[in-house]
Order: sequence, then C-alpha cells, then structure tokens
Amino acid sequence: MAYYRQVGEVPRTRHTQHRTPEGGLYYEELMGEEGFSSDSSLLYHRAIPSAIVDAAEWRVPDQSRTRNAPMVPRHLKLHTLFGDQEWKAADVVESRRLVLGNDDVRISYVVAGAPSELYRNGIGDECVYVESGSARVETVFGLLEVGRGDYVILPRATTHRWVPTGDGPLRAYVVEANSHIAPPKRYLSRYGQLLEHAPYCERDLRGPSAPLLAEGENVDVLIKHRGDGPGGISGTRYTYPTHPFDVVGWDGCLYPYAFNIDDFQPITGRVHQPPPVHQVFEGHNFVICNFVPRKVDYHPGAIPVPYYHSNVDSDEVMFYCGGDYEARKGSGIGQGSISLHPGGHSHGPQPGAYERSIGAERFDELAVMVDTFRPLDLGEGGTASDDGSYAWTWAGGKREP
Repeated sequence: MAYYRQVGEVPRTRHTQHRTPEGGLYYEELMGEEGFSSDSSLLYHRAIPSAIVDAAEWRVPDQSRTRNAPMVPRHLKLHTLFGDQEWKAADVVESRRLVLGNDDVRISYVVAGAPSELYRNGIGDECVYVESGSARVETVFGLLEVGRGDYVILPRATTHRWVPTGDGPLRAYVVEANSHIAPPKRYLSRYGQLLEHAPYCERDLRGPSAPLLAEGENVDVLIKHRGDGPGGISGTRYTYPTHPFDVVGWDGCLYPYAFNIDDFQPITGRVHQPPPVHQVFEGHNFVICNFVPRKVDYHPGAIPVPYYHSNVDSDEVMFYCGGDYEARKGSGIGQGSISLHPGGHSHGPQPGAYERSIGAERFDELAVMVDTFRPLDLGEGGTASDDGSYAWTWAGGKREP
C-alpha cells in the first residue's frame, strides 16, 4: 500500500553509497511489485542478499484439494483439527492445514505453540488473522508484536517467522493469495491515501519500527513457490551463509503490517447493509470482510439479520471467531466454525432468526468472511472437519430414504 515508512539507517539519495562504520558498503535490495511498476521498498543489507550455499526440496503442507461434490453448504469445525496437546509442537508454517482453496486463494487453519522456521511465501501475499493467543512475527523488515484480533499482512517474498508467546496456543486463520492483498480501491485516493469514508485509516496500521538484526551461519529458509506439486505449488529450502535478518535500514511503501479488528469502524444504516460495507481487504478474485459488534438497522420496520440471498458469482466463507452470530442460531455453528455457502445456493438466517431479530438494537458478533469469485474446493482440513449435516438445517433435517 502507498503509505511511506522509513526505519533504521538509509542514505540521503537512493541507489547511492551507504557505508558501514568500518567504511565498507551495505548492499541495497529493491523489493518491488509488478515489475518495478507498483509499490516497493529499498532494504540495506550487511551481506549480499543473493548468496546461498545450498538448496534442497521442501515438502510443503498438504495442498491437495477435492471438489465440493455434491455442491452443498457446509459447516467446518476448525477447533477439531488439533488435539489438546498437539498444538505444543505445532508451528504456524509447517503445521497449518488447508481447509478450502482454489487457484486464487487458499484458506488454512493452525493451532501452534512452537516457533516456525524462517519462511518466505513466493506465491502471493498472506493475510493471517489471529483468533487467539499472541506472537512475535520476526521479519526482515523488523518486528511485529501481534495478538487476538490482529490481521497480519505479509507481502509476497517477505522472509519471516512466527514465535508464539504467552502460555496458551496461538490460533491463526491463514488466507494465502496468489496475488497481492490490499485495502479496497474504493477506500483509496488516486494517490493511495485511505479516504474519509473508509472504515479505518493509516494511524490504525502498525508496521515495524526498528531493524531486527540477527547473527548466524548456514541459516535455512523455507520457500513456497510455483511448481508441479498439488495446486501448482512446490517448496525449496535455501541455506544462506549468514542470517537474512541483516537489514540495517529500509524505506518505502511495501512492508508487513498489522491491523486490529477492534479498530474497524462499522458502517451501519436504517436497513440491513450488504457485505461490501464490511470489507477490509481485497485480492485478485476474492475479498476479505469482517463483521464486528455494532448497532444495527434503525428503520422502524427493519429486520436486522441478513435477508436470504444467492451468491451467484461467488462462494462465501464465514469464520466465526467471537460473540454470538444471531443469524446462525440453531445450526450448531459456534466459535471456530466455518460456514461455506457455495455460489448459486440461496442462504440466509436459520429458522426463527428472522423473526427473533426484530427490535434488536445491537449485534455482538465477530466473524471474518472471505468471498471468492471462483468455486472453492475442500482441502484435507476441510474434509476432516465437516460436520456433514449443515446443509439440511434450514429444512429441519435430511430427507429419510
């Protein structure tokens, strides 16, 4: 995003000598998008960033997908994917389980307690929502301290690692794009500033504030990249002669940042507002929205829960992560659930919710929604967590033979 930051030591003029205290040169690296035609940052390394001493194949977490067949809405219970003690040895990178995906975006879930290896996603940007727990996200740009309700945006090819902190597990909902992830274009000025009608602004975004320097030799970095594996994804393990966290300073408009869902200012109206008012980010062929606690419709005849609707162009994925979602009462959906409503299937409130909502003044709900514009397949984590009965909840059960 076009929001300039400068961290650490950089030279007065770009692409000029930046010397160490001993008189040597720091090595300038341009990290940029769209072939020098979009956002970028300049990073100044103590060592040559291209130097590697070994490379080996890395087997990425299971990326296999199966069709949503027959095409039905589904309830996925993500909290069943990790056992009570399993999380202690799990990490955010290699232990994540693919829940849903297509050729534009993949949605995974992980419960972790162990530090990850250094990691770089060369497929696209990542948006990680922290459901609960806390972590240090150590990146080549610097450190981000994150916790419950934080979205963490990690640009493509950002070397980083996740270090859970605190006594409990870190629960993370991971949205991996095959593109970049950014604020919706309608919220931005022609020069990239967030506009007055946007539900958040630049002061709500937390970027690294100081360089993060580390020492080490023969340091491994896991790299996810395009290849011939499942979903067109492969992995490589690079070994660097020195630690890649050697950036003494950087500046530009491309860097990782965090945004807390509590800082989102909901847009409300006299009657029920459509999902685009809840949008927070977008990528190629998908959007990310959040539904936060808010006052609801104030027309005297309003029905505050959503009207029944058909996603004729998109699949809708709702991750329930806090509060009490009024429209889903009676369906078995709770904290840690996903509802998948495939394109073309008319869906809406559960029986009774339509009537119960009349007169409500406020909803205490917290949910993250991903709408995709191509059908989603089930990952192995989605298949393993499917309750098998959600499709029939509007009718009171499946027809008996």
